[in-house]
Amino acid sequence: MHTTILAAAVGAVILQILLSLIRQLRSPLYRVGGPFLARYSSVWYALTVWKGSFPDVNVKLHEKYGKIARYAPNRYSINDPESAKTIYGLGKSFPKSSWYTSWSIPGEWNLFADQSIQRHSQMRKLYQAPYAMSALVNYEPFVDECAALFKHRLSELTSTNMAVDMRHWFQCYAFDVIGKITYGKRIGFLDQGDDVMGVIRVLESTIDYSTMVGIYPFLHRYLFHIRSWLDGTRSTGRGFMIDFTIQRIKDAHPESKAASESKDMSAPADFLSKFMTKHSNDPDNFTDFHVLSGCLANMVAGSDTTAISLSAILYYLLKNPCSMKTLQEQIDEHSASGRLSDFPTFKESQEMPYLQAVIKEALRLHPATGLPLERVVSEGGATISGHFFPEGSIVGINTWVAHRNKTIFGDDAEYFSPERWLKGDPHKIAAMNRYWMPFGLGSRTCIGRHVSMLEMCKLIPLLIRDFTFTLDESLVSSEWHTRTHWFTKPMDFKVKIQPREGASSKGRKALD
Repeated sequence: MHTTILAAAVGAVILQILLSLIRQLRSPLYRVGGPFLARYSSVWYALTVWKGSFPDVNVKLHEKYGKIARYAPNRYSINDPESAKTIYGLGKSFPKSSWYTSWSIPGEWNLFADQSIQRHSQMRKLYQAPYAMSALVNYEPFVDECAALFKHRLSELTSTNMAVDMRHWFQCYAFDVIGKITYGKRIGFLDQGDDVMGVIRVLESTIDYSTMVGIYPFLHRYLFHIRSWLDGTRSTGRGFMIDFTIQRIKDAHPESKAASESKDMSAPADFLSKFMTKHSNDPDNFTDFHVLSGCLANMVAGSDTTAISLSAILYYLLKNPCSMKTLQEQIDEHSASGRLSDFPTFKESQEMPYLQAVIKEALRLHPATGLPLERVVSEGGATISGHFFPEGSIVGINTWVAHRNKTIFGDDAEYFSPERWLKGDPHKIAAMNRYWMPFGLGSRTCIGRHVSMLEMCKLIPLLIRDFTFTLDESLVSSEWHTRTHWFTKPMDFKVKIQPREGASSKGRKALD
């Protein structure tokens, strides 16, 4: 009996392998190169992602195999600017792959994970207004409050002469800004200088889970509930983040309700106030769940990306002293001429072209996300980079790969050079802008990208004006270490901080 069962099991495995081989041989994509194991199993992809090194591996795959590289049996990484229009183009984009399903509770939707193009379009319109560029000025007082506390914390650290983890402090800043913008109240990361209620730890755990389980999405409906059951109190994962968000909404509710009913149109309004106003005006289409989902999305996506990007900007400036000197000179010039406030405004930051080039270049070399932005080829298939991809094929462009494309960014694409955005052929710069995608491309670009840019554009000139940063000895002659699951996080960004000699009187006054 046992022998029969064993023989049947072995036979089933052999049959599965043979069927996979037959499908591969008959596929029009059979000749697409990639690691041997990736042709027959997703195990290679899962192991590489788990190791945290996929961005670098993905770049090397294209160096070896060209514009198209296989990284799993039905997953293909693309490095072709023209194909970006086919995959992500407005009005004709492909839907997101099943990898994104693990970023929501089974059976529920959210704006990031939604695979339905039509529903996503409808939902995005409901949320669009508070995230629009025109709404940014409304949030500047919130950012300034957090920037003031952040500067105070950094000034305290200057007396220690010890290397500090800047990614941690940038994340504290980003979390408190998004808390203030969302609920009208800081969460308290900058106040404590620590992980409030373990939110950062839980968020990292949630991201790790969603990243890995998304590779095998059929497991999500089972593992999610098993994980919740083992926890019991919903104190980990997405359940914790939902409970945390619900509590923040309850704590902020009276003030947000008063703000939403206020006749003072000049008073800054947080996201919750705006969401509640929309819910009050149209409760059938903008429900309590929409309010919760919008606030939750801010908390899950609003800190890591900004903290990573701020870290990248400062890191590349410290690694490139000439660029730092040029930026300092531009900031000092604007300060001396009265064109830079104690707390720089977003408008003032837009009038400093080298600052904007530095930010753009840092986000080019170190985009926050490190995996392909997967999409599913629509009905009828599509020709991408000279190959026909049958319906259901999963294709995607990894931002790390795109941003190192030498055809677009030049032979020095691997090096930090803000000048590339300011000098040269205008047509080449336009091509770079089209293929610059740290916030995604097409209709699924990050809805919070303007808020993130607001935080960075206001903070960087303030920090460079008022402080001197020095890389820890361990980073002077080597590169920092990163780990990628979904986000590519620096793990050892240690710096020493001192007040900057010759900082403007405005900067010194702001520190006082």
